Amino acid sequence: MKRALLVLAVAVLYVLHQDIWFWRTARPLVFGFVPVGLAYHAGFSVAAALVLWLLVTHAWPSHLEDEADRK
Repeated sequence: MKRALLVLAVAVLYVLHQDIWFWRTARPLVFGFVPVGLAYHAGFSVAAALVLWLLVTHAWPSHLEDEADRK
C-alpha cells in the first residue's frame, strides 16, 4: 500500500509540473507582489522536496546501505 501511495504521489507531481495554466498572465499577485506562476513553482518545489524526503525515508533500498557499511 505504501509503495502505491508513493508512486501515486510521484505521478501527481509529474502532472502538476506541466503547468500550462499560468503562462499567459502574471495576475493575480500572491501576497500583493509575487506573480502567481512564481508562487505556484515555489509551492511545487516544496511539495517535490517533501515527496523526495518520503521516497528516501520509505523506499530507499536498504541493501545498498548494508553494502556500504561492509566496505
